[in-house]
Amino acid sequence: MLTVDFSKRNFLKAASMMAAGSLIAQHSGALTGSGANNSGDKVVLLISGGVRRQETFSPAGTANIPNLSSKLLPQSVFYPSIRNEGITSHFNTTASILTGKWQRVDAWGNLRPTNPTIFEFLRKDAGFAARDAWLVSSNKALTQLIGASSDPEYGQSFGANVIFPKQLLINAVEAAIQAGRKQSLADRTKAQDEIGNILQGSNYEGLGWNVFDGTSELDPRARSTIQQAVASLIHDSGPITGDEFTYWMSVEIMRKFAPRLLVVGFSDVEAAHFGSYSLHLAGVQNFDRLAGQLWNEMQTNDAYRGRSTLLIVPEFGRDFDGSSTNGFFNHRSDSESCRNTWMMCMGKAVTNPHVEQGLVRHIDLCPTIAALLGGLPQSAMRTGLPGLKF
Repeated sequence: MLTVDFSKRNFLKAASMMAAGSLIAQHSGALTGSGANNSGDKVVLLISGGVRRQETFSPAGTANIPNLSSKLLPQSVFYPSIRNEGITSHFNTTASILTGKWQRVDAWGNLRPTNPTIFEFLRKDAGFAARDAWLVSSNKALTQLIGASSDPEYGQSFGANVIFPKQLLINAVEAAIQAGRKQSLADRTKAQDEIGNILQGSNYEGLGWNVFDGTSELDPRARSTIQQAVASLIHDSGPITGDEFTYWMSVEIMRKFAPRLLVVGFSDVEAAHFGSYSLHLAGVQNFDRLAGQLWNEMQTNDAYRGRSTLLIVPEFGRDFDGSSTNGFFNHRSDSESCRNTWMMCMGKAVTNPHVEQGLVRHIDLCPTIAALLGGLPQSAMRTGLPGLKF
């Protein structure tokens, strides 16, 4: 099996390969409260980019996911078949998961979901504070519009705080190259300085977040959260990738704000679009490692331990080998390899770990989260996922 070197000498290369788009963020409401929210049940939803069964939960694939298959699976309700019946693009799939309705909007995030998201239900109908709803993602196909719908009864004022940490890496790389300092990116400490310089600037719209206090400055706690996440990323022994940074940003948000709902999006696996199977497998392995670390954080963080549920689901599979779309490269074929994937759930909602054989769908997650957190109006409520305790 091929592996990929994401060491500090390859920081510039790794970050540049991820820089395929620009993410624009806008104001979505001030953070409130003075400390972490230690009350109420919590849900963390981890959404991965496309992975096939053959590279994950198959006899040969489990070698790529030792944490998921050996450590987390025995604690979970495992759904071996979850179906994506919508458009298998990143924005539409994630929007469908968040709204509970199949979305058919612009695939590159230029239009908001047409139906209210779980964030809006929680904030408007259940009275959750702004700090209780977050989305952190390294997926370039998402934009700030994923955090709230175009529904006039809900909308941006009830949306999530949205952060795209990878854009900070991209901006730091671009600034260093433009200034002739690209060699400094081989040193992690100097790379941290480059990122710090970007953070001190005022072009927040180009950095890919919408966490503000209503002024031209970043909310001070949001700034300190980002700074700590940068330090953790740079000085951690793990690879510097978009998902690694997303993980550290998510952890810092959990520690400082302890939101009731945190949605985390990993996308290192989407290196498959470059045509490199080894990069894709490295992304799968990184996803597995970070999923295990995220679960460990939930077990050691006082605000989450004993009161939280973790849901892990890929957006979709990938196309089958021999397809006209080059197999693992893409995820647009109307095939079982692309439409069918798996899901697992663990934590407070799981009282009896087992395999749940019935077919479920991505749009079943929104009402499930609502049932766990009490966030959908009764008229819109559907039955949550089977096998869980509500």
